[in-house]
Amino acid sequence: MAAYEINRDFLIGDEQSLREMFPPVSGLAAKKCLSALDEHAAAFIERSPFLCLGTQGRDGRADVSPRGDPAGFVKVLDAQTLAIPDRPGNNRLDSLSNIIANPNVGLLFIVPGFDDTLRINGKASLSRDPDLLEMMSVRDRAPKLAIVVSIGEVFMHCAKAFRRSHLWDAAHRQDRASFPSLSKIILDQTTGAPEDEGEMKRIDADLEDRYRKTLY
Repeated sequence: MAAYEINRDFLIGDEQSLREMFPPVSGLAAKKCLSALDEHAAAFIERSPFLCLGTQGRDGRADVSPRGDPAGFVKVLDAQTLAIPDRPGNNRLDSLSNIIANPNVGLLFIVPGFDDTLRINGKASLSRDPDLLEMMSVRDRAPKLAIVVSIGEVFMHCAKAFRRSHLWDAAHRQDRASFPSLSKIILDQTTGAPEDEGEMKRIDADLEDRYRKTLY
């Protein structure tokens, strides 16, 4: 595949040029941003089993990480403070390292079946407070640390993206078996996947077993 080259004649380089391309923001959209959780935002978080966490390192490198647990896993500590448990992962620690370098974070909360989402921007810190961690125990296992977010902005996001994507529409679901397994993809990208189909199935089964044993 040939490398794509950006035509710099069509680049947008300043905010004024950008805003001239769009109509003014509507009144409600401009007013909807809150500085703290209200009853609706808090109730949305309590229903949500999944969020995306956006962070950025000191060098400007951006990262988005999925976080998921049973609904209500994110704890509302007060109207301007949230706590997100950090569950066992791959130990790359991309998000956590970024938070230490740059506390600014963005959160996108998703509820299955809801087309609208909740967005929160704020500043995060990492806590090992045992009382806080115990609040987030699952199967008698507390997380090693919590991501505590001090809220700066809260607002609901409209349904257009989810409706365009038909994300919750069963008629648009794709068969996972039509795509290579995660193990095969990573092996292809690194050391090379085994050609023997039985060996590949064993590797996939080992990954599923690790999922069962290490989720918490």
